[in-house]
Amino acid sequence: MTDQLTPRSDSVAARHDLAHVPMVDPAARRGLLGVLRRRYLLQLMVRRELKARYIGSKMGLAWSYIDPLSRFLTYFFVFGIIIGRGAIPHFAIHLFAGMVIVNLFTASFSSGTRSILQNKAVVQKMPLPREIFPIASTLVSLYHTGPQLVILIGACLLTGSFNPDPVGMLCALLALAIAILLGAGMGLMFSAINVMYRDWTRVVQIITNMLPFTVPMMYPYTLVAKRFEDFPVIQHFYLWNPLTECVLLMQRAFWITTISPEDAASAPPEWGFHPGLHANFPPHLYLRGFIFLGISIIFLGIAQWVFTRLDDKIPDRLI
Repeated sequence: MTDQLTPRSDSVAARHDLAHVPMVDPAARRGLLGVLRRRYLLQLMVRRELKARYIGSKMGLAWSYIDPLSRFLTYFFVFGIIIGRGAIPHFAIHLFAGMVIVNLFTASFSSGTRSILQNKAVVQKMPLPREIFPIASTLVSLYHTGPQLVILIGACLLTGSFNPDPVGMLCALLALAIAILLGAGMGLMFSAINVMYRDWTRVVQIITNMLPFTVPMMYPYTLVAKRFEDFPVIQHFYLWNPLTECVLLMQRAFWITTISPEDAASAPPEWGFHPGLHANFPPHLYLRGFIFLGISIIFLGIAQWVFTRLDDKIPDRLI
C-alpha cells in the first residue's frame, strides 16, 4: 500500500515545490492598463498630491482660481494694454482660452516629469506600477483646469454676446483631449528619463517657459498668416505644432463665438481680421484636430514603451 501512495505523494510534493516557478515583480507591471486596473490606488495618489500641494495653506483650493487669474491679469496688462494687443476684439478671452490649454499641458508635462523623483520614498517601499505617478500628476493638472474653465465661461457670459454652438463645444473637448494625452505622454516618458539624467528637469522648464510664445495666445493667428503670407512653409510648420491646434480649437469654442461681425470689422487692419465664424482660422482646422488626436494616442503608446525600457533601472538610480 505504501508503494501505491508514493507516486501520489511525489506529485503532491511536485505541486508544492515552487523552485521551478519564475519570480514575478510584485508591482505586476502591465503599463497603463495596470494603472487603470488600480483605479482606487490612482485615486488615492491624486488625493495625496492635492493635499501635498495645499498642505499648511488656509485658502486651499482657492489658489487654483487665484493663480491663473493673476497670471491672466499680468499677460493682459503687458500684452493687451502696454503693447497694444487690446485692439483685438475681446482680447482677454482670446488670451485666456489659450492659457487654459497651455497651463494644462505645461502642468502635466512638468509635474509628470518630476513625479517619480518627488515620490522617491513611495517608489522604493511600495510595489506598484510606477506609471501611476505621472498619470496621477496629469489628473491633478486636469483637476486644476476646472476652475480655469469656470473663469473662462464666466468671462464669455459677461460679454453679453456669447453664442456657443455644438461644433464649438466639440472643438473644446477635442482640444482638451489632445492636451491631456500629449501632457500624459510627455510626463510619462520624461519621468523615467529624468531619473536617469537629472538635468532634464531644467530642460523641461526651459521648454515650458517657451511654449506660451509659440502659440497664438498673446497674438492672433491672423497676424501670423498675414506676416508670413509669402512663406507658406513657415505657416504650415507653425500649424503642425499640436499646442497651436489645441489653442485654435479652444478659441473657436469660446473666443470667436463672442465676436460679432461688427467687432471683427472694427478691428485694426494690421491684425488681418475678417467677419465670419471660420474666417479667422486656418483651413482644415477640424480635420487637423482629429489627426492630432490620433497622433497623441500613438505618442502615448511610444511613451509607455520608453518608460517600460527604463523602468527596471529606476530603483537603482533612486538610491
